Amino acid sequence: MTVHTDHDPVGSAGAGARPGPHGSRLLSGWYATGRAADLADHLDRYGPPPLHVAEPRGGGSALVRAVDEAGLTGRGGAAFPTGRKLRAVAEGRGLAVVIANGMESEPASAKDRTLLHLAPHLVLDGVALAARAVGARAAHLCVARADQVRELGAALAERDRHGLDRVPVQLHQLPHHYVSSEESALVSWLNGGDARPTSTPPRPFERGVGRRPTLIDNVETLAQLALIARYGPAWYREAGAPDAPGTTLVTLSGAIRRPGVYEAPSGTRLGDLLGLGGGPAARLSAVLVGGFFGSWLPVNAALGTRFAKADLAELGAGPGAGVLIALPAHACGLAETAAILAFLARNGAQQCGPCRFGLPAVAEDFAELTAGRFTPASLHRLQGRVELLPGRGACRHPDGAARLAATALRTFTADVERHLSLGPCPYAYRPRIIEVPGGTVPGPKDWR
Repeated sequence: MTVHTDHDPVGSAGAGARPGPHGSRLLSGWYATGRAADLADHLDRYGPPPLHVAEPRGGGSALVRAVDEAGLTGRGGAAFPTGRKLRAVAEGRGLAVVIANGMESEPASAKDRTLLHLAPHLVLDGVALAARAVGARAAHLCVARADQVRELGAALAERDRHGLDRVPVQLHQLPHHYVSSEESALVSWLNGGDARPTSTPPRPFERGVGRRPTLIDNVETLAQLALIARYGPAWYREAGAPDAPGTTLVTLSGAIRRPGVYEAPSGTRLGDLLGLGGGPAARLSAVLVGGFFGSWLPVNAALGTRFAKADLAELGAGPGAGVLIALPAHACGLAETAAILAFLARNGAQQCGPCRFGLPAVAEDFAELTAGRFTPASLHRLQGRVELLPGRGACRHPDGAARLAATALRTFTADVERHLSLGPCPYAYRPRIIEVPGGTVPGPKDWR
């Protein structure tokens, strides 16, 4: 195997930067070959990770500056500026730690496991580069599935044989619960505790694994970082919009002709994103943006809106985990929401009152509303409960559930009125459009 070294890191685009269909970059290698990339494919396309650009010098590494200039934001849900994260950890006291978050606990998302399967070495390059940039001596890759452990273990062994990574990467399979992908839950588990959120501050970048400054990034974020290290911020900004640069992975489901994971320029309008999957398979009434912690948007407002943090914020939504679920007009949005809220109530951390009592009460109210067993007084009580949930929990689990419930009441106002006055609509008891996992409340042993 030949290891190429003729790339121009943090500079102009080379042959390996050629985009695939729809301007794809992270998945362009898969489009070029039609198969998941092994190390030989990866090195032939990209060469080894350009670690020297991540070497800290003076005011920081060239890579941190490039990530800042590129405008890369986190792809795990919060959309926090990645350059600021890198700099905060690099400036912390003591040897740093890096965590690549591939847990993908959001049931409606498949982007992270798709990326880890098709382009694992791009993610692992990002881990190596981030570790170098923040001065880490330890790195961890956290996933939830046994098949991922097998595939990624083989990829790490390949890299080890070729001496690609100066910082060893430890692979972990964590308990798979909705809240186990939260960053403080990862730190807790790696420190020997339960895989559920803990109270903050301190934040992980201040004191995380082993009480060291800890960088936690989603695996898509790290893969984007690996491309910026090779081709530079100007190349990165050639895709997307000035306020939403680069590309992003989205998972399309619901009433879509070809559900799946797609890559598109950031800031693409939601209607065009749905078009990547062949467009709607039926007339739509609404779109759920961001996943189970996301926001319902009426279809007339959603389709013309850009998939960008600023634009979605104006509608009370956000990109979240890159999930779009198209709801057909023949489905009951209240019933779909009730099923999701029941799942969220079962899958909370069960550490505080909002999670143990408030969220189950809201979920039960939505079930009663769906069944037509509601009165105007009951609706007033539900609205009050939804308003009380945000900001009161030990973690943000109740906040996300409250956002989903509030946007459902706002988007499906006509359905609420019908269910109050006429009873359940004809679609309330039909099979759900959104696939919601079953299961019971996790017991004490399930978190380890």
